[in-house]
Amino acid sequence: MSDADSSQDSPTSQVSAEGVGAVSERQHRATEWFAELRNRICAAFETLEDELSGETAERMGDIPPGRFQRTSWTRSDDSVDDPGGGTMAVMHGRVFEKVGVNISVVSGNFSPEFATQIPGASEAPRFWAAGISLVAHMWNPHAPAVHMNTRHIVTTQSWFGGGADLNPALVKDDDTRDFHKALEDCCNRHAVADHERYKAWADEYFFNKHRGEARGVGGIFYDYLNSGDWEADFAFTQDVGTTFLDIFPRLVRRRMHEPWSDDDRRQQLIHRGRYAEFNLVYDRGTQFGLKTGGNPEAILMSLPPMASWP
Repeated sequence: MSDADSSQDSPTSQVSAEGVGAVSERQHRATEWFAELRNRICAAFETLEDELSGETAERMGDIPPGRFQRTSWTRSDDSVDDPGGGTMAVMHGRVFEKVGVNISVVSGNFSPEFATQIPGASEAPRFWAAGISLVAHMWNPHAPAVHMNTRHIVTTQSWFGGGADLNPALVKDDDTRDFHKALEDCCNRHAVADHERYKAWADEYFFNKHRGEARGVGGIFYDYLNSGDWEADFAFTQDVGTTFLDIFPRLVRRRMHEPWSDDDRRQQLIHRGRYAEFNLVYDRGTQFGLKTGGNPEAILMSLPPMASWP
């Protein structure tokens, strides 16, 4: 699907920046951006599927180049006229064992318990939230798994959040360096961003406390970004998406033709188990989605297709 088609499955919700009324022009712009970014990422990933060749392509046997399958869903919430929903885009291919690129736009009311945890919701529990969420699990253990999401949330306050982090089963120093450098350059292009803080935040956040180990090699994480300049905050959030779209396919191309062993695959599946543990126990997006009546299939899309525990 081309960028021009991005509005065709972009759901809307009836909540303004003040918590009531029609969706604001800014909320529409954020919604359309997330859909556009989804389309561009899906096209880039399908191109990678087409590019696989040689012995690695032969190893995949009869698996054809993958294509995304899109499934729309509608949220149930009797407290608002239009609770919104989203679209799942999931691909099972020969480069990507499983990748999901989901967008959603939802509105409703927080539960009294959850409202106390969200800025601006204790005054009024109404919310509006839009975003894109991506997780990719690769066939080749040398190619890193990855996560990226950005979002815009409106209660009686409004803010942006998100980030990206790399999750290799087999750590490659040059991949780690290039990924971090791309995100650092992205942050340095925007006065509202603080790379040192966002990198440290990612290291703290993407951490399996019960195991005392990091989920991956890090990246950036930011939340509650409301500098007072909405345009600047939005521009940074857009750049996080386009930076990811530039750097991650380059890393995949670097690794997707490398041969791998059964032991490489074993290490990959164990690493995926650690990834699943984090997403089920600590991930804020998982908790937000489940506590606001989201689609469980879309929320749990991040889980790998296969994992193991030693």
